[in-house]
Amino acid sequence: MSADAPPHPLAPLLPPLLPLERAYLGVMRLRAVILWTILTLLAGAGDAALVWRFGTLPGLVTGPVLLLGLLAVFWLAPGRWNRWRYAFTGTELHVARGWLFRLHTVVPVVRVQHIDISQGPLERGAGVATLQVHTAGTEHSLVVLPGLALARAGEIRDAIRAQIRDTAG
Repeated sequence: MSADAPPHPLAPLLPPLLPLERAYLGVMRLRAVILWTILTLLAGAGDAALVWRFGTLPGLVTGPVLLLGLLAVFWLAPGRWNRWRYAFTGTELHVARGWLFRLHTVVPVVRVQHIDISQGPLERGAGVATLQVHTAGTEHSLVVLPGLALARAGEIRDAIRAQIRDTAG
């Protein structure tokens, strides 16, 4: 998936997988900053209670939480972003992700029931969108592909809709 990752054993049979938009890394980092800021503030309140009640050293709880937050923002978020890949062949949508447990989902266009494009406020600000593909079946019937440029998400949606229309008609 990256230059240092070993090639997938089925690589000759798979289409070339593309990375998510770089702007989505900013969205992932900003989400991590928001979460870890809240957790650090809560840890600070816990620290204050420990100092007041037991006279412990300040930062006993806040320090490790802050370090974990920095790790999440500057190492984990880029690592997660780097592990997402996708390809649209015209007849299939491929979505690959994961580091320890890798998941490569192949969605044949003929199995698509409906398709959505969503944007939260952070995604809208970064100009990226999430493509949600609902397929026939019960297990894993929703395939989510975040971090696409809004125009690219629209292109994939329109191509799938055209194929659904051609198949139904």
